[in-house]
Amino acid sequence: MRLYLDCSSAKTILRLDDEQFEWDSGRNLARDLLRFIHERLQEKQADWRDLTELHYFVGPGSFTGLRIGACVVNTLADQLHIPIFNQRGEKIALAIPEYGRPANITPPKK
Repeated sequence: MRLYLDCSSAKTILRLDDEQFEWDSGRNLARDLLRFIHERLQEKQADWRDLTELHYFVGPGSFTGLRIGACVVNTLADQLHIPIFNQRGEKIALAIPEYGRPANITPPKK
């Protein structure tokens, strides 16, 4: 089963083979992304081990969303021993976000 993940905006897009799911993840992406993926897999009577390849939208987009998505995709690829492809269909060793501009990191308020 092919998984495609796009976390570049507040609306997360997940595709399992040809079926697309959207989720308004907002500020809950880090907490609930794995649960969202797992629940969609269960709806298709599948589990993590049924995944055969990962496709990941590397950017540009939300700094935090791209980092969280890349972490999840890289971890799944490592643990399940399956390949990762970027949105252009190129096989990549590691999902590294492409932000499209330098990160806007502000100093802490305290």
